[in-house]
Amino acid sequence: MKKILFTTVLFVSCLVNAQNVDKVAVAKEVVRVLDSINKVKGAQEAAKPKKEHWYDNIGLRGYVQVRYNGLLSTNDKVACDQCDKSWGTTSTAADAKSNNGLFIRRARLVFSGQIHPNVYIYIQPDLASSPASGVNHFAQLRDAYFDLSFDKKREFRVRLGQSKVPYGFENMQSSQNRLTLDRNDALNSAVANERDLGAFFYWAPSEVRERFAMLVKDGYKGSGDYGVFAFGAYNGQTANKSEANRNLHVVTRVSYPFVVGNQIIEPGIQAYTGKWAFGSELSTGVTTANKQNTLDQRMAASFILYPKPFGVQAEYNIGKGPRYNKITNTVDVSHLEGGYVTLNYKWDLPKHHLLYPFAKFQYYNGGKKFEKDARSYVVRDYELGLEWQPFRAFELVAEWVIADRTFEDSALPNNRQRGNLLRLQAQFNF
Repeated sequence: MKKILFTTVLFVSCLVNAQNVDKVAVAKEVVRVLDSINKVKGAQEAAKPKKEHWYDNIGLRGYVQVRYNGLLSTNDKVACDQCDKSWGTTSTAADAKSNNGLFIRRARLVFSGQIHPNVYIYIQPDLASSPASGVNHFAQLRDAYFDLSFDKKREFRVRLGQSKVPYGFENMQSSQNRLTLDRNDALNSAVANERDLGAFFYWAPSEVRERFAMLVKDGYKGSGDYGVFAFGAYNGQTANKSEANRNLHVVTRVSYPFVVGNQIIEPGIQAYTGKWAFGSELSTGVTTANKQNTLDQRMAASFILYPKPFGVQAEYNIGKGPRYNKITNTVDVSHLEGGYVTLNYKWDLPKHHLLYPFAKFQYYNGGKKFEKDARSYVVRDYELGLEWQPFRAFELVAEWVIADRTFEDSALPNNRQRGNLLRLQAQFNF
């Protein structure tokens, strides 16, 4: 009996253990199968093309410029209101002094990207605008446009919105890349802030568009990509202002960067025509023949030899436009002309340091329609400077200015100012 009972207990115990072993084995097999299934699903998901959202292609970059214009100044009344409101003073007081100090000239953010194979967007606010002397750090829109292209290579495109007007190489060249601290008076007086609201057609072969990009990326101080051929219409009242006379300006430009041996040479020609409408620019007592439709037209030639390592940048424009006449206290349509020449050198130093010595002469004899009373100018300035770029994120510029500037309006009808000063700028890029 004991043997039978012992055998029965042993059999039952073995049966129970066998069942436990089977459960563990089954559980392990289930885990293995599920794991294999998950791996297959993961591989399938990874192989699927990722759904692209338009905002995935938006990039952010920018730069900030901090200046000081108070060193070794021999005449505080030498000023350029359009260039830099921290330079000099336009006060009519006999003993007026400039309050030169540290000044944020620009603080730009750029949001841009190819949000569709045929649509590129570009939005740029400036967080350091100065609407008047002593009033700083206002946020203001600089660019807000989109490029609509019509082919896979994006050689043909139309730009709609507020953007730079394709007139003048230095006007289109970004202040982030320009050597001299300010643009020349002669061509920059055509369009305040270089921008307006309009529609522009651009065309350039894809290989030339790549060349334009390289000239900026590789430190040759290019102007950017504004096409080989440009044609468009814009309001004509300058950026951030409404159209005032329902008479659009029309502009066209042709420019091509030729490769000649180791050098790249870019000649260009451009012109625009339109009617300027005065708003609040005219002082009490100052009159003009046609306040709403004053002739405004120019043409210019450009010649650029990119610094490889020597460079030359030269432009000259002529035209007709509004200008203050101190004899009659009126604003008349008169002849204007002027230009500049910049000589520069690109010096590649060890550890990727870059040094750019430069010299510039500029001349302008004409008016500035967007300033008080279409202020009359005669400018003869010399600039000697050096830009040091130890790395891409930082640049330092020192510039010695020898200025001879006559700028006259109804408040300052006899105002020729001459003087020298040292200007400094630190810029960081991101």
